Amino acid sequence: MSKSTLASIIEISLIVLAAVALGGIWNRTLLADAWRGAPTSQSSPAQAGEVLPMPVGLAQVKEMLDGGQAVVVDARSTASFREEHIAGARPLPLEEAKQRTEKSRLLDDVPKDAVVIAYCNGFSCHDSTELAKLLIAAGYGSVYVFEGGLPEWRDAGYPVSKGER
Repeated sequence: MSKSTLASIIEISLIVLAAVALGGIWNRTLLADAWRGAPTSQSSPAQAGEVLPMPVGLAQVKEMLDGGQAVVVDARSTASFREEHIAGARPLPLEEAKQRTEKSRLLDDVPKDAVVIAYCNGFSCHDSTELAKLLIAAGYGSVYVFEGGLPEWRDAGYPVSKGER
């Protein structure tokens, strides 16, 4: 075995050992919990039988909104809605929806068979998914999530509004 081959093997071994050590340090809490048999603090997967909202893309949201085929709901805070929102959207902040004791009245004037699209601040925002789950639990049958949210809508040059409506 040549010196360069031996040096390469040692270098690769050191890189693998460093990766294992860093991975162990990074996940030390998770590994310690697993060792003790404790439940993890990570979010749980969807429960069996739970209905999850389907994602919908920018083009479909635009088409359904333009055709009057869907109600678009903004899951962000009221202040964020007033600052800017998709033109024609309705405000329904997630925190407000969670506090309503009568879930069936989340969208008073929207029939349960209407198509509802929830959005928030883009792919990193999960409020729209949580709001969509509440709407499904309240009896709305066709609920979708626009994952690109306001940033994707605005970047596409589609109309936005300010204020209450």
